[in-house]
Amino acid sequence: MFKIKYMLLGLVLLVVFAGCKKTFARHKTILIVGQIAPDFSLLDDTGVIRKLSDYLGQKIVLYFYPKDFTPGCTQEACGLRDIFAIYHELNIVILGVSYDSVKSHQQFKAKHHLPFALLSDQDRSVANLYGAYQSVKNYFYPERMTFLINEQGEIVRIFKQVEIVGHAEEILKSFK
Repeated sequence: MFKIKYMLLGLVLLVVFAGCKKTFARHKTILIVGQIAPDFSLLDDTGVIRKLSDYLGQKIVLYFYPKDFTPGCTQEACGLRDIFAIYHELNIVILGVSYDSVKSHQQFKAKHHLPFALLSDQDRSVANLYGAYQSVKNYFYPERMTFLINEQGEIVRIFKQVEIVGHAEEILKSFK
């Protein structure tokens, strides 16, 4: 009888701790303004590894988007493309990040003549690092978010609710 009680207690504790582990695994990263942007390495649309730290000394627009070739993502990317000359003139780097493959990014970039790098986060590690995802029934969906990072690598603005129309212009106003 004594052994059965301890076995049941052990089983209950195992279930409780397993549940806690699951809860912690699903805890979303929250970054805040003023924090140094976490560094990462991802393949770009040409297959070259890009690190965030490679851009220290420049302002960075790090935008997460759900999927190449979808209407909203295309509109967002083309909005940035359409005023890219202003970004370039102000020495602002644009980096787009999604779960899509390098090949998909190559095709998306070519079709829409995008003049900035698209980074492939297929293992979702960078989206997880930046909290740029939604979790529904343990499935992680990409979330549209934009982080503005200054020359020292500090996050200066986070757009959690992105309005696609006018977003490119709103980013510029935020950097001025």
